[in-house]
Amino acid sequence: MARTPEQLGWKIAAEFSQYGLPHTVETWAGQSGPRQVRIDGKAASQLALGALVRVVWLVPTMDRLWLEGAEGRRRFLDRMALSLFPEHAKAALAYEKAMRERNRLLKDGILDDAWYRVLEAQMAAAGARLVENRQRTLARLEDAQREAKTAFPRAGLRLLWPDEGGPIASESDLQGALADNRQRDRAAGRTLIGPHRADMEAVYLAKETPARKCSTGEQKALLISLTLANARALAQDTGHAPILLLDEVAAHLDASRRRALYDEICVLGAQAWMTGTEAHLFDALERRARMLAVQDGEDGSIVAPLIGE
Repeated sequence: MARTPEQLGWKIAAEFSQYGLPHTVETWAGQSGPRQVRIDGKAASQLALGALVRVVWLVPTMDRLWLEGAEGRRRFLDRMALSLFPEHAKAALAYEKAMRERNRLLKDGILDDAWYRVLEAQMAAAGARLVENRQRTLARLEDAQREAKTAFPRAGLRLLWPDEGGPIASESDLQGALADNRQRDRAAGRTLIGPHRADMEAVYLAKETPARKCSTGEQKALLISLTLANARALAQDTGHAPILLLDEVAAHLDASRRRALYDEICVLGAQAWMTGTEAHLFDALERRARMLAVQDGEDGSIVAPLIGE
């Protein structure tokens, strides 16, 4: 909707219940200006919306997560970290803001060390929180995988640190590394080390095989395993499962894993929205789900119960 030629903007409103209390949420964006949020009739931040409505999702563009660049894996990890530790967003914003200012100094060839020290202290403080939250998230995901009896493979997880040769986790170490790397950064015109360069590695533990070397089906199964682990960890923290948005989730899964996925979602007690191009992919759900068909109509999409529902 936001990419239509008319640029009319969009708005979504929803009513839901949490801990037995009703809430109304609205979020919208117009032709210009930032996205806005309102909760129970009062203006709120996107962070407040994310803390109130916990959502975990998996979409087809993530299927190549293990094969493409580190940025996608880092974004995937940060999304899970944000779901478990809402303060992660503030640390990420603070780090990005300070790094942009430092990069501007580097590009302009500024040599005044005092400017760099101030920005590097800000980056180090926020960066240390980012690293801590990421490490805690990986530990939570591994614990959640161990506790589940599932047909989906367990993934061993760790952070990778290109260029540095090892983790720079503490605030003082990160600040020192940034100071030591100024000359190299000036030559490049940007910051070459830090949490923004980290990567996430996953290993299929039963086979001791890196995710990037697994089959397409195994890679998808690892993604689903981590998504379910994220949902379990959230349920442990909040007392209820998050909303699951699983687009084309049955693709690349055999019948036994599809059945296992649906069983896991039902045991979790999550409200899950799953899409697929073929109705038979969801046969194993039997009567545990409501089936809807989406078709093109004269004035847009038509959503109706699937025949027989």
